[in-house]
Amino acid sequence: MGFQLQPYGIQSMLKEGHRHLSGLDEAVVKNINACEELSAITRTSLGPNGMNKMVINHLDKLFVTNDAATIVNELEVQHPAAKILVLAGKAQQEEIGDGANLTISFAGELLRNAEELIRMGLHPSEVISGYTKAVNKTIEILERLVENGSGTMDVRNKEEVISRMRASVASKQFGQEDRLCPLIAEACIQVCPNNPANFNVDNVRVAKLVGGGLHDSSIVRGMVLKSDAIGSIKRLEKAKVAVFVSGVDTSATETKGTVLIHSAEQLENYSKTEEAKIEELIKSVADSGARVIVSGGAVGEMALHFCERYKLMVLKISSKFELRRFCRTTGAVALLKLSKPNPDDLGHVDSVSVEEIGGVRVTIVRNEEGGNSVATVVLRGSTDSILDDLERAVDDGAMCKDSRIVPGAAATEIELARQLKEFSFKEIGLDQYAIAKFAESFEMIPKTLAENAGLNAMEIISSLYAEHASGNSRVGIDLEEGVCKDVSTMTVWDLYLTKFFALKYATDAACTVLRVDQIIMAKQAGGPKRDPPAGMDED
Repeated sequence: MGFQLQPYGIQSMLKEGHRHLSGLDEAVVKNINACEELSAITRTSLGPNGMNKMVINHLDKLFVTNDAATIVNELEVQHPAAKILVLAGKAQQEEIGDGANLTISFAGELLRNAEELIRMGLHPSEVISGYTKAVNKTIEILERLVENGSGTMDVRNKEEVISRMRASVASKQFGQEDRLCPLIAEACIQVCPNNPANFNVDNVRVAKLVGGGLHDSSIVRGMVLKSDAIGSIKRLEKAKVAVFVSGVDTSATETKGTVLIHSAEQLENYSKTEEAKIEELIKSVADSGARVIVSGGAVGEMALHFCERYKLMVLKISSKFELRRFCRTTGAVALLKLSKPNPDDLGHVDSVSVEEIGGVRVTIVRNEEGGNSVATVVLRGSTDSILDDLERAVDDGAMCKDSRIVPGAAATEIELARQLKEFSFKEIGLDQYAIAKFAESFEMIPKTLAENAGLNAMEIISSLYAEHASGNSRVGIDLEEGVCKDVSTMTVWDLYLTKFFALKYATDAACTVLRVDQIIMAKQAGGPKRDPPAGMDED
């Protein structure tokens, strides 16, 4: 008879097969290392000279991008501590549209420095307390660095709008920002309502068409549908539009019925009544003044025949999101079933035309004067992955909300680091070490920008500190020439909000990871694996 040892301690409390990690080395340091690994991936993509990552997700879709939000989304990170950094990056992307890389890389740097402090003998709670003090002081300093007069901005002035979105677009598409920013700015100005606070990012649409190059890109006041018109009418000017959600076809009755037909005459009459019914419906639509019919479902052959007879143009939009946007563009009311529309339900378009762009037939719906509620940026590029990257740049550029700006090109970070270091000397207690490390973490940004551009990082950082110490708080790195310059001569500005939220989210994520001192994982449930939820469509 074998002697069996009874489980004791936490083993006796949990099911067998569980894992339990506790203590500094097992839990805290392991969590920090996982977060460092994640930030090391995104860090090389930081800034205009950032490298691209090639990510192939679980559906075998290829992404070639330097956009950190896309990279961490598609990586499907499993480690629970690293997931916290991913969530911080996602929150930043959804809030501002730019700075996800800054958030993840900065949080990773904060944790790397926290590990050094913990190894020196500080307790994680002392590090957290120091970091919290440091971030509050940083936000205070950041507000003082905002450029005078940048708080007010004329949203209809194209130059001012471009200056606010340049940094966001250049970080994704360096060298292309002079071509992209005017397009995005024009689209935003066109759809900007009288009260700019009600601006809706969804109104700036992107249509990606393979072929040509970025210089062929253009902007359309209205919508671009990636489908051909049904039927032979391909172009109309100044037309009224009727929108039907359920399709243009004979509607089946609610109840099932059987029709007994005794003779050929009855059969003929039966088909004729069906024809007459559809003709009556289509004629009533034509009589209401509508010249374009938009269908959300299938278009029957017989219905199409009568549409042709009454010279009606027929478009089919199967996505309900696109249909809603179409109604917003034209001011039409979507009707449930095919019937005579009221004059109030009809929308108006200046022109609808089918054009061929790069071998693809697209329907362009323009609305120049009335309800300019949707504008579309037509992007051209040689491959799908380039177009996807351009689309991300447009989305991020359109999301800039606040007009306040701070110096870019790492000038703000060095100034924050310098002032925080001075603040740490005035602190007493163990917090001062954490505050000094927080200040040191800011050096990661100029260091990474310089390394990604192939410059000597230590030389750049020391000359930046020298300039800032002599009172030039606007001096940043000129990556092209590899020297330090005043950012106002280079017009490199970053949005205040991007920095504000990136610091907040990064510090919160780092403190959350440091607060964990035990990891307890239950045994995974058996049984078949559940299917992952189906992917959403691109709308």
